[in-house]
Amino acid sequence: MNKLIGIIAALSLSGAAWAAPTLEMQTSMGRIVIELDAEKAPKSSANFLRYARDGFYNGTVFHRVIPGFMIQGGGFDASMNKKPTRAAIENEAKNGLKNRRGTIAMARTMDPHSATAQFFINHSDNLPLDYPSRDGWGYAVFGKVTEGMNVVDAIAQVPTTNVGMHGDVPRTPVVIQSVKILSEK
Repeated sequence: MNKLIGIIAALSLSGAAWAAPTLEMQTSMGRIVIELDAEKAPKSSANFLRYARDGFYNGTVFHRVIPGFMIQGGGFDASMNKKPTRAAIENEAKNGLKNRRGTIAMARTMDPHSATAQFFINHSDNLPLDYPSRDGWGYAVFGKVTEGMNVVDAIAQVPTTNVGMHGDVPRTPVVIQSVKILSEK
């Protein structure tokens, strides 16, 4: 019994996996469960949780899909209209988390501190995106897919086209129907 109590105490002190904020992303191609790393990426995690809580992602699409690289979403509706966002957040790419297959990271422009609502899920290990990257910053990872990589793989394989100035847009919209917070702790 004492050994079990010791294990539970050690897990509690180490920030066990079940203590992380967890969200369910329901897409038109299936369910993806994402666990955030609020300890190493507090600003990015809080930002993503706030957009999810506000229902911002509901009805947005994965608007940029490149197999073997990543799937990006969270900024456009199915007609490729950009949604208005809150102010940009500070880049947390120096947090030690790496852009590995199945991780979720903040999308941004050339400005390292321009991330708002858009995110991407790495479809493969993307070492060039890690801090310090070519621009001295990199792309901030803030969580990982814990269920539904088969859905990520399926999304990554959809046929794409160009829509206006946007490339790699799925021919048939891949809609994020909802993002539901399962646990915030």
